[in-house]
Amino acid sequence: MPYEWITPRGAPDAPQAELHLWPYRSLLRRDFVVFIAATAALITLPLLAVLGSPVVWALLPFLLAMLAGVWLALNRSYSDGEQREDLKIWQDRVTLTRHTPRKPTQTWEANPHWVRVEMHEVSGPVPFYLTLKGGPREVEIGAFLSPPERRALLGELRRALANS
Repeated sequence: MPYEWITPRGAPDAPQAELHLWPYRSLLRRDFVVFIAATAALITLPLLAVLGSPVVWALLPFLLAMLAGVWLALNRSYSDGEQREDLKIWQDRVTLTRHTPRKPTQTWEANPHWVRVEMHEVSGPVPFYLTLKGGPREVEIGAFLSPPERRALLGELRRALANS
């Protein structure tokens, strides 16, 4: 699962529970390099047939542009996956902090006594839309998780908030 519960210890002001969520990564950095290298190798195959002729110079800019486009798109996708959500639960407050690339950090805070975890199975923008409701507004948690992961997280969040 792309989330992890941590039970902080030590400091007197440490939260009782801490949850870190992140998007699933199907392409690791090492695999990214391997994919680009394999794509570059496959691109050179058609060039071997016309090596030594002026056709190479006509095809080369387009093939290099395609390779650069694939690299930029995968790199952008990879950097978008750097987002993270941190939920911290204390006796007197709950905070949710969302770290998103190219956007400012967003923070939500509420009293744990009033926080409700809600699952909107069909009425949300995605199936099994998971939200925290407390204070003046309702916030989504785990937007990048799959529906089974959001269903599993629902029970864990309810237990963690009940123990606070």
